Order: sequence, then structure tokens, then C-alpha cells
Amino acid sequence: MIKLRIMQTKQTIAIIGATGNMGSAIAKSIAKGPYRLLLKANNQEKMDALVKDIQSQSPKAEVESVICPTEASWEADIIILAVPYEAEKDIAPQIKEVASQKIVISIANPLNQNYDGLVTAPGTSAAEELQKLLPNSKIVKAFNTTFAADFSAPVINGAQVDAFVAGNDEEALQTVSELVATSGFNPIIAGDLSVSRTLENMQLLLIQLGMKNNYNWLAGWKILHN
Repeated sequence: MIKLRIMQTKQTIAIIGATGNMGSAIAKSIAKGPYRLLLKANNQEKMDALVKDIQSQSPKAEVESVICPTEASWEADIIILAVPYEAEKDIAPQIKEVASQKIVISIANPLNQNYDGLVTAPGTSAAEELQKLLPNSKIVKAFNTTFAADFSAPVINGAQVDAFVAGNDEEALQTVSELVATSGFNPIIAGDLSVSRTLENMQLLLIQLGMKNNYNWLAGWKILHN
């Protein structure tokens, strides 16, 4: 079980791709916690609506929109790339310098167009490829095994949905685990960044099963403990 530390200062979190299904779900959930949010997306009208929605749901939330990923990342302690795998590769060069020594969270699942495989080569993952593009950042895999709908119902049949976290930096893993817990999920540190390969394949499997058997998309991952 993750023990939450008492934070002495409010952390600033940049969410790039904030108006997407996952980005907005993450933003709304962590806005309830002790964080300052900087939100970036391409559609300013949707951004303004999201900011108003968050402020309505969480009146004490400190949230604002920014115009570019570099600006958002420069001010942030933690950067969440709530974007598809291909977009990660486009954004990485824009934030490389300002993201040095910072935590960067990859939520991407590198699915192919037919949802029958991954576009990454065997022996790597979206998170590991992002680490190559941002060698001085602390890449952490998180939220890739959750669906946007899970954020509104992170407890199923009385049990919290598990959210897996993987990375190479122990302090970064603890920090992201606290963020996951704030979102309402049960954080499980799954291992180092290479475990992202398994996590991305896990979500591919769940998506395939959902398409084949018409599973409820709210049925997140849950490990049974003795």
C-alpha cells in the first residue's frame, strides 16, 4: 500500500492534451488534490470549457490554461503527456530542455489501427521510446491501464480499481503513486520502465476482449489479494 507523504509545497502539474477523454478525466480527478494545474490543448474553446468545469466541481482548484507545451512544462514539476503515442514523439523535442530532471508521465498505448497489435518493436514500449527522446527526464508509465470512464467510478463492487505505475526512479515512482491515489485508484508499482511493455500489452488485451465480448469499459484491472 502506498503511504501518502505530507507535501510541504504545492506541486505544479502540466497536462498536455488536456481536453481529450483521458486528459480531461485526469485533470478533473487530480484537481481535487493539492496541485496547481497547467492545461494545454489545441482547442482553446474546449480548454476554457474544461477550466470552468473544473472550477465548478472543485472551487478551490488552482487551474489555468497555457498556450504552448514548452511554457507549461517550464513551470511544471510533473508533466503528463495525455496524448497518443505518435504525438509523444512530436511533443518531446518541444519540451526536452525544460523537462530535464522532471517527471514526465506517459499514458500512451501504442496500438495499431486494427487494435490487433502494437506499433512498437518487440523489446521496447512507448514509455521506453519516450525515455530515449527525453534522456534527462524521469519517465514514468501510469494511467495507461485505465479508461477515461474509470475516473468517475474508480471503485467497483467495493474495491478500488488498480492503476499500475512503472519507472526507473524510486522517488518519481512514489510521487506518481501519490498522484494516482489522489485520482481515486489503488496505485501498484509494477517495476522498472521495461515493465511498460507488459502494461501496454495488458491494455491491448483488455481492449481486444472488450471488442470481442462487449465487456463493460468500466471493468478496470483488479488484482486479488489474499
